[in-house]
Amino acid sequence: MSKLTVSISSSAPLPAVGAFSQALAARPAVWLGASAPFGLALPAAAPTPNQLYAPRGVYFDDDWLIVADSGNHRLLIWHGRPATDQAPADVVLGQPDFFSEGPNGGGRGPENGLHLPTGVLVVDGRLYVADACNHRVLVWEQVPQTSDTPPNYALGQPDLHTVTENRGGVVSALGMYWPYGIGFVNGRFLVTDTGNRRLLVWNGLPAPEQPPDFIMGQDGPDKGLENRGRGVGPDTYRWPHAIAGNDAVLYVADAGNHRLLGWTPPPTADRPADLVIGQPDFHHAAEWPYGQQGPQALRFPYAISLDGDLLACADTANNRVLFWQGPPQTGCFPAADAVIGQRNFAQNGENRWETVARDTLCWPYGIHLRDGRLAIADSGNNRVMIWEIQ
Repeated sequence: MSKLTVSISSSAPLPAVGAFSQALAARPAVWLGASAPFGLALPAAAPTPNQLYAPRGVYFDDDWLIVADSGNHRLLIWHGRPATDQAPADVVLGQPDFFSEGPNGGGRGPENGLHLPTGVLVVDGRLYVADACNHRVLVWEQVPQTSDTPPNYALGQPDLHTVTENRGGVVSALGMYWPYGIGFVNGRFLVTDTGNRRLLVWNGLPAPEQPPDFIMGQDGPDKGLENRGRGVGPDTYRWPHAIAGNDAVLYVADAGNHRLLGWTPPPTADRPADLVIGQPDFHHAAEWPYGQQGPQALRFPYAISLDGDLLACADTANNRVLFWQGPPQTGCFPAADAVIGQRNFAQNGENRWETVARDTLCWPYGIHLRDGRLAIADSGNNRVMIWEIQ
């Protein structure tokens, strides 16, 4: 077995942790969003077809690249994957044009607006967007080909006009409170209902006003207590934020508890997790201080993505992305095999406390890993970076 190395562009390999048969190489390839002048100032944030402001979600496949341009309260869509830096988007949703911004279309209303969109997903040709501050998940029956196309319906609200938390009432099976993440794993549709500290799970794609088939993280559909009101454990959440998995395992980024939880196989009902990453056991939720995170600890991991045998985690407050090759499925505190955004596992500074460079990160908030490419919503740098991973 050869030692794991991670190379970034022409830089020297990073220190090795763990071992497997083939080295992992990573290279930043495409920069979306405005450039950083001289690497010293943040990229511009004004809305245009090719500028971003604090993006928090990203998705791509063979047909689309879709970015939740969260600070501009809009969704940008590229036809295919852009091959050049600062490529302009083809479609904008949530705003009347590429040069407008503001919650709910700058005051037009929530029927065709967004308020801090985060998670993005395409399943069976449908576009799903976690419209977090409108407390709903929006659904387009087809990925729009033209700008300013309104959604077809919302999950979590009775209609496209209502945008209050928990539908304006108490916690219920049909309501949501700050839903930040969405996923489709092993035939099930999942929403991280972050403000209610729970996971909503449907056996298949949900229809409007269809309650979830089961709820994870709470003792009942009317409960929304932090860590179930009894302390951190293997079946509790503080800020569940992102979802990844396959037919063998489900992962949830429990960002507020500074950890990832894993279930093998994916659960069919509420039950304790089999794996914790980022903490020494299921009952700790330490925020590891500077210099102590190493390859094992996490600080506010807001995003995860799984592709084949490679698991990636946006370790957001440590300004890095961690990788596990042959991802763990049971146990506690497994060490990551590789890191990008920092030169080694000991560092965690924003842009390495240097300048904005192609291979630095500042609060990476969303990631999507697919077919040897990793898209990172590098929120603090107002950009999306597409990396090649081998």
